[in-house]
Amino acid sequence: MNETEKRFEEFIETYLVSEDGGWTKATDAGYCSDESKDMFLDIVTLSDFVKSTQPMAWKRFERMCTINPIRQFYKAFENAVTQDGLISVLRHGFKHRGINFRVCYFKPESELNEVSITNYQKNVCQCIRQWHYSKRNTNTVDMMLAVNGIPVVAIELKNQLTGQSVDDAMRQWQYDRNPNEPAFGFNKRVLAYFACDLYNVYMTTQLKGPETTFLPFNQGSAGAGKDGGAGNPKSTDGSYVTSYFWEKVLQKDSLLDILQKFINYERTEKKETLPDGSTKKTVSSKVIFPRYHQLDVVRQLVNHVRTNGAGHNYLIQHSAGSGKSNSIAWTAYRMASLHNENNDAIFNSVIIITDRRILDQQLQATVSSFDHTLGSVVTIDEKKNSGALRDAINNGKRIIVTTLQKFPVIYNEVESAVGKHYAVIVDEAHSSQTGQSALKLKAALADVSDALAEYAELEEKAIEEVEANDILVQEMLSQGKHSNISFFAFTATPKGKTLEIFGEPQPDGSFHPFHIYSMRQAIEEGFILDVLANYTTYKMCYQIAKNVQDNPEVPTSKAVRTIRRYEELHPHNLQQKAAIIVETFREVTKKKIGGRGKMMVVTASRLAAVRYYHEIKRYLESNNYDDVEIMIAFSGSLKDPDDPTGTEYTESGMNVDRNGNRVKESQTKAVFHEEGNILIVAEKYQTGFDEPLLHTMIVDKELRDVKAVQTLSRVNRIYPGKEDTYILDFVNPIERIREAFQQFYQETSLDEEINFDLIYTTQKTLRGFGIYTDEDIEEVSSIYFDPDVRKANLTQGKISNALKPVADKYNELNQEQRYQFRREVRALVKWYNYISQITRMFDKELHKEYVFCSYLAKLLPSDPVQPFDLDNRVKLEYYRLEKTYEGAIELESKPGSWKPTQPKRAGGQKDRTSPLDEIIQRINEEFYGEFTDADRVMVDTLYQKMRKDSKAKKAAKTEDRQVYERSLFPGIFDTTAQEAYMENTAAYEQLFLDADKYQAVMRALADRLYKELHDDK
Repeated sequence: MNETEKRFEEFIETYLVSEDGGWTKATDAGYCSDESKDMFLDIVTLSDFVKSTQPMAWKRFERMCTINPIRQFYKAFENAVTQDGLISVLRHGFKHRGINFRVCYFKPESELNEVSITNYQKNVCQCIRQWHYSKRNTNTVDMMLAVNGIPVVAIELKNQLTGQSVDDAMRQWQYDRNPNEPAFGFNKRVLAYFACDLYNVYMTTQLKGPETTFLPFNQGSAGAGKDGGAGNPKSTDGSYVTSYFWEKVLQKDSLLDILQKFINYERTEKKETLPDGSTKKTVSSKVIFPRYHQLDVVRQLVNHVRTNGAGHNYLIQHSAGSGKSNSIAWTAYRMASLHNENNDAIFNSVIIITDRRILDQQLQATVSSFDHTLGSVVTIDEKKNSGALRDAINNGKRIIVTTLQKFPVIYNEVESAVGKHYAVIVDEAHSSQTGQSALKLKAALADVSDALAEYAELEEKAIEEVEANDILVQEMLSQGKHSNISFFAFTATPKGKTLEIFGEPQPDGSFHPFHIYSMRQAIEEGFILDVLANYTTYKMCYQIAKNVQDNPEVPTSKAVRTIRRYEELHPHNLQQKAAIIVETFREVTKKKIGGRGKMMVVTASRLAAVRYYHEIKRYLESNNYDDVEIMIAFSGSLKDPDDPTGTEYTESGMNVDRNGNRVKESQTKAVFHEEGNILIVAEKYQTGFDEPLLHTMIVDKELRDVKAVQTLSRVNRIYPGKEDTYILDFVNPIERIREAFQQFYQETSLDEEINFDLIYTTQKTLRGFGIYTDEDIEEVSSIYFDPDVRKANLTQGKISNALKPVADKYNELNQEQRYQFRREVRALVKWYNYISQITRMFDKELHKEYVFCSYLAKLLPSDPVQPFDLDNRVKLEYYRLEKTYEGAIELESKPGSWKPTQPKRAGGQKDRTSPLDEIIQRINEEFYGEFTDADRVMVDTLYQKMRKDSKAKKAAKTEDRQVYERSLFPGIFDTTAQEAYMENTAAYEQLFLDADKYQAVMRALADRLYKELHDDK
């Protein structure tokens, strides 16, 4: 062995077998002895441990097994491992002929249990170098760690100074270590295999020969819990860069802690519907060993809570691909089982706020595998009423999974929180945490004792003198932070509000996450794909022309929106994009991930999604493409205003599986995974949709900030054979996308806290309208805070009656004033809700006005929106899709930050008017292009000609659509097209040169004119 590499190995061993490291230096003689022959463990060490810690059980066992009890014990152990897996046997032991055996003892949460501490100290933890793992050869593994004779961790070490690196160590595991060796049996012996060199550490939990997948086990280039990319930082103490690996992970107490509370066996079942309608079930299993950032965040949280108790907020900024579900599960389990020095549970219950069903299932399996004494995880889903949540909290269930929306129903039915402590884990923390539901969660769980003392001091009263049952006082007391509630908020994209509510305040006034696993690190470590690496943008260049002689004055903003919507939904626009979408799928997507690549089309509205669906269908049929299956996803139902049939479209009504059966909404995801190729969506599935086969995204919708990151991240999931992603964007310039992603590429922070007093500016603005007075507020408040009125369920009727004069005054305002007033009322309510999450202002008058405005906002009717229709006053004259960018969108290696949130000021509602000519000119300037006659929109011209043609009108009257489309219409179309060609040869030449285009235009016009003219009287 090279002397330099040997010194690296010796250095690690020296630490591990030191007092700090906790391991005992040993050789592999016990694994090669006659007693251990073919057992692939040190049976003598294991049996001696059992004799020492469980003497009565061993004596009873020996009476039953008079012949070779050690061999019989091995058989019992091996049977248990084969049946339940090594993780379960290490954690819970096993039973043999009515005798309970433990093969390992773990450190108790409290030092009060002396017997458990003694047994823990009796564990025989050995560090063995050059482990001969096989009876078939003389190969050795550089280092192995064994617990009571059972191999649990194996390590290959390399040293760049000798010309080898961690890559060589990984190749050694893949090609020089036979995965069929019993010592490497999955979940039977070694549970984690590491490759380590001077700079990097990698890990896997299962050897599969060349297919073995190693995951990075590094801190990140800027250090644990910091922003930055892949790799490790320079060591702060001048030691090896990878010294954290043996000092923080392999150290004896640390590794036993991982075995007890982290490492997990995960078994998943997948059902697949076969073409014949039968169902095939596939079972897959894997051992989950925490990645370094997961281990680090959970341990940091545990240490901080253990030191400081409840009452702190934690923001965990962990990127997609960080294994957030497992991190939440481990955090929930640790908080539910965490005890203080008096052996009292720190938290009475852990409440997880989520809408993800997959997390519920994973949490249940994970927690039950750790500790049976905690009881089952209680899930309060949409099938259970809010009363089930109330009962779970009142009964002290240790882990509860629910949605935020159930708290407003039960908040006043939860028993007193005095003396109780809660951990609230928020999955995907976002702006909903600033609303009414979040306030009601606090009202349900808060121990307001400290707030009551603070209020009494402010009022210069003794606590006993404060009217604690006063509803007004109670509502104010529940605001702000509370010493009995700890929030653990997980998100990849923290907004400014999220940072201020959950972030760590710094001496300079800024707010930062408690722990970070950045998007940059996740990409560089290969846990997610870089969705910006292959980005193509198009610009829609078009020219609108007037279709009328006059030049009417029209409302400017409405006209602009309407004309843009007209262009977005124009058949010619959709036809051009549909062709690009289908051909992109066939040329790019379909060839990816071994031919299984899928595409998502993100549209701006439900109507756009429906029209895209039909346009793509037409394109597929016109080109005889029968190998592309499209599906659609949107909520509710709608009718296309341009469809004279009046068909009502729904997701379930439009989707069919390969057998022709309608697909229920609840089945869309599963059917798309198994059968679909292109999924067209409107708002739905832009967040929370986890389909790893999704390779390509077509964007035809404006995206900004968090929404852009969440939407495009649908394609970033890794999958075997998935090497890249592709985004084709019809709407958003690369600058907008770059700005959105840059915010969350590394650490995201908030520059400074908000100015709470800005709410008084909103209050003053509202009072300036003269719509309500202090007397109005007092009248509503006296009703709202009256317990007798509440008990009699008369609050709503009495308050709406009291607000009638205020509503009448509001109606006397002009339309612009009403709009301004409504906006200010809603701003005050929203702003107060946000402030109340952060601080207790104890401003009675402001709180009363907030209550008053909360009711008033619901009773103020919005002015009816005057419909605006173009009435065929414009037409699309020229159109061209112009590719503007193709390549990677590069991000800078720098953190992102937010400015403090401010209440939004009401803008003007009144729309000025402009001549239609002027509006058209503005739009044409924005979407300017160098047009030629070939870019002229021939469909619109032909449509206008044929709509007026008497033969076309007469043909459309036929009841037989097939006769119309196949016999009558083609001749009329050909005559009209020939006439148009004679008028403008350059514009229509391509139509006659391209047979496919000719047929596509003809079919599109046939369909459109039949719908419009068939029933036209």
